[in-house]
Amino acid sequence: MSFSGNIKDELVKAEGSARHCRIAELAALLVYSRSLKNSRIELPADSPLVAQKSRTLIEQLFNINMNEISADYCVYDSDASQKVFQTIKHTENAMTVNPLVIKSLCCKRCFLRGAFLSVGSMSNPEKGYHLEFVCDDEKQAEQIIETLSVFDIAGKLVLRKRYYVVYIKESEEIVELLNVIGAHMSLMNLENLRILKDMRNSINRRVNCEAANITKTVNAASKQIEDIQYIKERYGFDRLSDNLREAAQARLEYPDATLKELGELLTPAVGKSGVNHRLRKLSELAEKLRG
Repeated sequence: MSFSGNIKDELVKAEGSARHCRIAELAALLVYSRSLKNSRIELPADSPLVAQKSRTLIEQLFNINMNEISADYCVYDSDASQKVFQTIKHTENAMTVNPLVIKSLCCKRCFLRGAFLSVGSMSNPEKGYHLEFVCDDEKQAEQIIETLSVFDIAGKLVLRKRYYVVYIKESEEIVELLNVIGAHMSLMNLENLRILKDMRNSINRRVNCEAANITKTVNAASKQIEDIQYIKERYGFDRLSDNLREAAQARLEYPDATLKELGELLTPAVGKSGVNHRLRKLSELAEKLRG
């Protein structure tokens, strides 16, 4: 199952403890999944998790056995459907959840849970961080953005074909949303993936840095050897000072040695800066000779 599917599977099992919270979640499920059609409820057969959670909440809230009412996920023009409409305060043709149903902070959490179950999804966090709500109507998207802002989560809106998409790309805000809607196991899995991803990135940066340093050192040593060979052929080591001649001979003899290692080979031993100074003097001399 995908990461997004795991989140939804977890949310189906999560429940608001208070009746008003369950009403808020049911309202989000029915409105955002377009299950309210005129005076009837028609649960989406192509979204089994939405249908399952909606049926469970309707049974709990209204003591109704959905199996006895309909075998095809529909509740037609019955007292049951009217009770649901009245309880969630839904008016005909309304595209959003009635604000009166989600006044409390706890109800806002359950509203977001229902909205994510209906129109939400999340990409594989191993590839990138992206969570979104795909809404049919701009007002629906605005309602989600407004509710997210209550929890200091900044949802952004983009028009994709005919859909209004609210998306979140910051991993910290995605983690906060999973916490808000009660997907705690998915949150822990995401945090573990984030830690592994950060570790891999840190290791890669370190390896790249070390590789760059090695390349830089090799290139510098190659240039130094080239300069020293030129001096030897065109100028002669006999004309060099003792310090420069000793450094030149050490570099030719130990082409792969670091500056620190070269310094330890000299008599007396010299620090990195001292070796670097001598090699720089040799390079300057080579450039003069070439000029």
